Amino acid sequence: MTGVPASAAGGSGAKPVRGGKLGTAAVNQASLWNIANLLTMLRLVLVPGFVLLLLHNGGYDPAWRSFAWAAFAVAMITDLFDGHLARTYNLVTDFGKIADPIADKAIMGAALVCLSYLGDLPWWVTGVILFREIGITLMRFWVIRHAVIPASRGGKMKTLAQGTAVGMYVLALTGPLATLRFWVMAVAVVLTVVTGLDYVRQAVVLRRKGLAAERAAAAAGAVQGASGSRDSAEAER
Repeated sequence: MTGVPASAAGGSGAKPVRGGKLGTAAVNQASLWNIANLLTMLRLVLVPGFVLLLLHNGGYDPAWRSFAWAAFAVAMITDLFDGHLARTYNLVTDFGKIADPIADKAIMGAALVCLSYLGDLPWWVTGVILFREIGITLMRFWVIRHAVIPASRGGKMKTLAQGTAVGMYVLALTGPLATLRFWVMAVAVVLTVVTGLDYVRQAVVLRRKGLAAERAAAAAGAVQGASGSRDSAEAER
């Protein structure tokens, strides 16, 4: 959910070369129908199913909410696996680059909106998390021409905290566990805000460096061009 989409992802029919990595030629021939992309597609398919399970029978049936939790857990686990496979085997496709972050945001956004709709989670919590997630995704595209913002340790902790907290809210917990999930969500919100601000700082710094490098390259090119013109003029004399 953070950094360049891990399943920026697609795959190829080529077999991995020695060492578990695919060569450059294999990456260039990446196929849409590879395991990393299939897991991403599964997450997309799980979103409407998860919503139906969570809201079934009024949204307060413990049994159906357990089924919804299972769907949510599968989506979170497949996110880890498709990222690992994409990084290990260099399964890169344009579909994966676009679909992976959409799948991540879709399942989390659906869960947050449904929980707030049911009255289990304050709307401001949903708003803060969604604003951060969508904003950071758009910001990554804003600076991608200059550099890639790497996934930070804090970002990974944020993702784990969000997934754990939302999963606990999906379950019909009572007593001490219901109190615990409140504090887990509080930690998730704090990490969401703090890491979001850090990513903004990184994006601004990277964009400034990228623009400075472009201006320097343009200036060097202009100087080189002028020097070449002078050399050509002197040669004609």
